[in-house]
Amino acid sequence: MVFDTAPLHVWNGVGDLTFSSNTYSGLGDLISISTIEETSDVSASGINVVLTGLKSSFLSTALNEDYQGRVITIHLGGFNASGSLIADPIIIFTGFMDVMTITEAGDSSTISIACENKLIALERSKERRYTPEDQKIDFPNDKGFEFVADTSKQEIIWGGRSTPLGVYGGGGNTTDPSTQGAGNLA
Repeated sequence: MVFDTAPLHVWNGVGDLTFSSNTYSGLGDLISISTIEETSDVSASGINVVLTGLKSSFLSTALNEDYQGRVITIHLGGFNASGSLIADPIIIFTGFMDVMTITEAGDSSTISIACENKLIALERSKERRYTPEDQKIDFPNDKGFEFVADTSKQEIIWGGRSTPLGVYGGGGNTTDPSTQGAGNLA
């Protein structure tokens, strides 16, 4: 989970685990992840991550963080008999934190985070325009859209009356009675 202050790396085992230059704190049974759905169509299935038994000090950190829309990535890894990772864990979910629900009970708290799949971005409308300013967001030196407004004032003749019949392979106005039959093959 990526927050402003620092990323939060946790795993569902005990103790610290180092993977990809990051240290993951073991939460054991204090963390649970809902079932990750797979579908045959392209759809954005969300998940819930629940952290239980948290101290109140962690709760204040969670309340003060700007979490909504922040990235969350979930890996799945296997261990051998000695407790070492067999191979690099694979990513099984990438998405964005959406809604955080906090439940307090005495000295401990439960935080439930609803997370949306990154495919949710496909369902959002793109607020982009065909303007020079918008094009420069992605391509700062591109000048192609500077001339778009001028094209609405241009008269473009595509195989129209300014091309005489029979010149350059055709064209012209074949509905003009004075040119009927000229250049036509029978």
